[in-house]
Amino acid sequence: MNPPEVRINPDRLLGDLHRLRGFGACGPGVVRQSLTPIDMESRRWLCERMREAGLEARIDGVGTVFGRSPRPGRALLIGSHTDTQPEGGWLDGAMGVIYGLEVARALAECPHTRDFAVDVASWIDEEGRFFGCLGSHSFCGELSDSAYDATDTEGNILRDALREAGLEGAAIERGDPARYIGYAEAHIEQGPWLEHEGKRIGVVTGIVGSRNLTVSVAGQQNHAGTTPMALRRDAGHALVEFAHRVYETFPEHAGERSVWTIGWMHLHPGFESIVPGSAEMNLQFRDQDVAVLDRLEAHAHALAAEANRQDRAQITVERARPPSIPALMDEGLRGHIETAAQRHASGDWVRMPSAAVHDAQVLARHMPASMMFVPSIGGISHAFEEDTAEEDLVLGCQVFATAAAGMLGA
Repeated sequence: MNPPEVRINPDRLLGDLHRLRGFGACGPGVVRQSLTPIDMESRRWLCERMREAGLEARIDGVGTVFGRSPRPGRALLIGSHTDTQPEGGWLDGAMGVIYGLEVARALAECPHTRDFAVDVASWIDEEGRFFGCLGSHSFCGELSDSAYDATDTEGNILRDALREAGLEGAAIERGDPARYIGYAEAHIEQGPWLEHEGKRIGVVTGIVGSRNLTVSVAGQQNHAGTTPMALRRDAGHALVEFAHRVYETFPEHAGERSVWTIGWMHLHPGFESIVPGSAEMNLQFRDQDVAVLDRLEAHAHALAAEANRQDRAQITVERARPPSIPALMDEGLRGHIETAAQRHASGDWVRMPSAAVHDAQVLARHMPASMMFVPSIGGISHAFEEDTAEEDLVLGCQVFATAAAGMLGA
């Protein structure tokens, strides 16, 4: 592998990143949830930047911004997302989209790569205001009609939001795997590993899968003052004890990089003078190995069975949604990123899994896929304080451009 020398324009790259940051800026962070007015404004701006780069750009019927290369031959698809969490950082997803735009421009300006075709996508709603990875699911033909009935936390319906955004009736972009040599996505790491190990580039080996369980407790609602402790069927106590047992025993069944989180708890009726009659919580865990995920899920059920033998409040464990399946990255495409990383960051790169879900996980089911990380300062993401050093942003884009040239020239 010996890709041609392609040079990005650092000022142009950083200028576009900071301009995009201005759409929904909130202090150092960004609030730009999918299909909101400020999100649509940013998508129209991105379309214009893609057209200036020579791409045929439009916003499709679910809100994805898609820039198609007019050049003949098979293309490399580069993408990520520009929507944010309700309180988001300025680089989560956005960096990968602007990398794609800059790679398309840099390759077009290089005499050795000007005939290479690069398509660029800003997938809608990766962050899941309505439907996680909505845009990439739609592109891959994985979206059912019922998905348009999805609601956000305020009860807004996806199909209504699309109509209000002016997208009702707009054509849906559909991927043709025969067009593409593969998919490439760059992203901030969103974790501490690169910074902790003193590395500047992460070559992703695979993306973790996740399981989301709902843990429900059925007890007996009663008076908090007159009900003796020994006679209570306290759903709140049972739930808290279950949560304690999860954190106490999961390490015995986990992999090296397994993580688990209790994201929320609810007690009913939730009043200080009432013993809770029912309770519920979410339990999420992630790993790259399906066997580990199966093991953790089985252990959650075993903990419930153990608690239920006490004949007090009764616990049930159910999947909250279909599992997210781990995805391995393509070895061939990954090799081009490794070659480029060695050229521009010799000794400062490492292979690593992705602990977060990305659109690449969806695309990998339909074409070869690859991912690359740059460091996150302090490992912070999904927060206004999210940041990456400008020199790492520039280095990452240069590595990514060289890798893209290698993928297309192979």
